[in-house]
Amino acid sequence: MFIDTHCHLYDEAFDSDRPEAVGRAIAAGVEIMLLPDIDSQSTPQLDSLMQASPEHFRPMAGLHPTSVDDNFERELAHVHDRLFNPQQTISPFVAAGEIGMDLYWDRTFEEQQRDVLRRQMIWADELSLPVALHIRKAHNEVFSILRDLNRKAYRGVMHCFGGSVQEAARAVEMGFHLGIGGVVTFKNATLAEVVKAMPLERLLLETDAPYLSPVPHRGQRNESAYIPLIAQRIADLKGVTLDEVAEVTTASARELFQI
Repeated sequence: MFIDTHCHLYDEAFDSDRPEAVGRAIAAGVEIMLLPDIDSQSTPQLDSLMQASPEHFRPMAGLHPTSVDDNFERELAHVHDRLFNPQQTISPFVAAGEIGMDLYWDRTFEEQQRDVLRRQMIWADELSLPVALHIRKAHNEVFSILRDLNRKAYRGVMHCFGGSVQEAARAVEMGFHLGIGGVVTFKNATLAEVVKAMPLERLLLETDAPYLSPVPHRGQRNESAYIPLIAQRIADLKGVTLDEVAEVTTASARELFQI
């Protein structure tokens, strides 16, 4: 059994064959898929998918850093209402996510992203929820915020981890897991060195579907059915069996997200 700890199967990329994509994932052994939210525009699609297959999906609630703009207070109010008044949800939230910082495209709302991340981290702490962190070209900034928050230990995952071995070690030392997706299958991917260096118990499987498909599907739409390809690459890098990767990563995901 596998768990896809980060996918967006509610995305419009799956509008033409969503039930089939879900069926392919289940047939591949991916029995549980975690759904991070993006903003108030994506919430209805996420909720609709939860209602269709509640046994196979678990929801998160959060404001994605690339959705932080002049309306961020309104969007944060939406997240707060979701997290603190979840009666209308089909299943309890397993994490605050995805949240974080993304400075890849521009830094226009950098200070707002910092504020939004801090507040959502505090909410997650109040609710004893782990966090799913999106970090792109912002590892130093996020580590600075985590240092300022000054928790003894953190619970969460650095989704689609793209940092160095040193940054990975720092994240693990702080208590985080690392989300490993299709990038690990790319030729000359530095993520392979991270996987080799970090304990298997701190790695989680994810697709980020519909993005970042693993080889041999690179450049095509990603889907949760490809999780075994990612797991096999990790097994090869760690010198262990596919079954061991499945067992250890599933146990880690169950413990972190309480599923």
